[in-house]
Amino acid sequence: YRADGRDLLLTLPVAPWEAALGAVVPVRLPGGEVRVRVPEGAQSGAQLRLRGKGIPGEPPGDALLDLRVVLPPADSPRARRLYESMARELDFDPRAARH
Repeated sequence: YRADGRDLLLTLPVAPWEAALGAVVPVRLPGGEVRVRVPEGAQSGAQLRLRGKGIPGEPPGDALLDLRVVLPPADSPRARRLYESMARELDFDPRAARH
């Protein structure tokens, strides 16, 4: 955790399918675990705000979750086939927006 005033800042790692499809994931905060909805189509660098879940006080701070999409390694034949299948079947260029 990092603090910014009363706000807590943390990185929330998510799997590619959780980011692409949306998911509800557990997040451990100092006050206990909460379940957070990751919206469909979420990207690394997006930020989710949990109002009032930061450092207690008047008013309480927020918890700010920076999403980080984490890729599974292609360290097995099956994982490699899955990545190769996505490369063939998905019309996706991650650099297209830069052109």
